[in-house]
Amino acid sequence: MSSKRFEFNNRRAFLAGSAALLATPALAQVPAGQAERDPTQSVRRNVSSFRTLDWQPYFDNLKNGAILVDIDSRAVHYWNEDRSVYKLYPSSVPLTDDLTRRGRTSVVQKVVGPSWRPTPSMLQRNPEWPDFIGPGPDNPLGTHALYLSWTYYRIHGTHDTRKIGRRSSNGCIGLYNEHIQELFGMAKVGTQVLLI
Repeated sequence: MSSKRFEFNNRRAFLAGSAALLATPALAQVPAGQAERDPTQSVRRNVSSFRTLDWQPYFDNLKNGAILVDIDSRAVHYWNEDRSVYKLYPSSVPLTDDLTRRGRTSVVQKVVGPSWRPTPSMLQRNPEWPDFIGPGPDNPLGTHALYLSWTYYRIHGTHDTRKIGRRSSNGCIGLYNEHIQELFGMAKVGTQVLLI
């Protein structure tokens, strides 16, 4: 009786070990274009992005509403003029510090179904990119865009939702399409914007 039990357990162990061994190469694969993470480095978690903030340290008033873009925590905060609405959205931010602009600006134009043209520096870095993309699912500006007073800078949607919460843009601030649509409906031309 004990020998049968022993054989059964050995068979079970053999099968479990074989399955684990066969699965190991699939688990160890790293997607193409993605470097393996150095196990000695700590992973930084983006927990601060969903921390609510008060508008007063950043703005003197809320005339026309206010948008605060926090580059480090990858979050966009919005307050309306009468302080009855506060919204917090996860966002994508510029890839590098040299593409990042910080400071005060404002919304100068609102566009539904924006067209996209790469900047001259984008075309220099990526000569294979098209000169123009009209509205639609291939457009990097998504469904809505808030144009800022700084040339080439926008707060816009994106069809590529993998970008949200990451350093992934060439200077603009990206939101999920449903979030930019909501912000677009609340923000006015003249809404003050601060990027920190």
